[in-house]
Amino acid sequence: MQDGYLVGLIGSGIGPSLSPALHEREAAELGLDYRYRRWDLDELGAPPDAVGELLARARAEGYRGLNITHPCKQLVLEHLDEVHPDAAALGAVNTVVFDGERAIGHNTDHSGFARSLRRGLPGAALDRVLLLGAGGAGAAVAHALLGLGAGEVRVVDLDADRAAALVASLPDRAVLGGELADELAAADGLVHATPTGMAAHPGLPVPAALLRPEQWVAEVVYRPLATELVVTARELGCRVLDGGGMAVFQAVDAFRLFTGLEPDAERMLRHFAELEGAHV
Repeated sequence: MQDGYLVGLIGSGIGPSLSPALHEREAAELGLDYRYRRWDLDELGAPPDAVGELLARARAEGYRGLNITHPCKQLVLEHLDEVHPDAAALGAVNTVVFDGERAIGHNTDHSGFARSLRRGLPGAALDRVLLLGAGGAGAAVAHALLGLGAGEVRVVDLDADRAAALVASLPDRAVLGGELADELAAADGLVHATPTGMAAHPGLPVPAALLRPEQWVAEVVYRPLATELVVTARELGCRVLDGGGMAVFQAVDAFRLFTGLEPDAERMLRHFAELEGAHV
């Protein structure tokens, strides 16, 4: 896209994503010619491992970069020419920038989550945190929690091998969790980082009876913003962080990578609230 920016999003079930409108609104405020496209694997009838072909197609069509979401954040790694050290440490990429003939992978999920947690749950106890989900988003959250000084991050995933692999890649303050009931009974807080609760994957990731009012709950899913977990935890009296802050702050960092310009984070938060309200 000559004299402008053409970017996109690759993932499954991304029809409700607010990323296109969020990026385009901020670009308009900055006077940029900026277009953001969705490449939904479900609509394309493509499997997750088609991400490499889509990456090549985007580069050929003149895209400046791509955001990558579930279920491709780890699969995309083998198709990149370079991976930023932060993303390499996470083993997951959510932002790809095309620099000439090179595709460079970054991860803005970890910085986005860290900024959202500091802003939305100030003073939250981090002595023992349960992380549910060891995929790309879970890896980003784990690194963010450890970077924020968490005493212990206990990782649980339906895929025990994946959970073990994530723990093995992290400092020793990350450990493999046990039974969900026991983990929730002892945790200061819960971070949910699986697709459960997304528009395409409705449901509650943990039994409501296992949540305690004195613990905090953070959600990574943001469409819908009021997931069943968010609603249930609030009703129980937990301090709750929805997925909106992470969605905005990771977009702030991705926008900067795509354009080289500094977006207005507070303005993007306001835009997100307006967009979310319009989509309820």
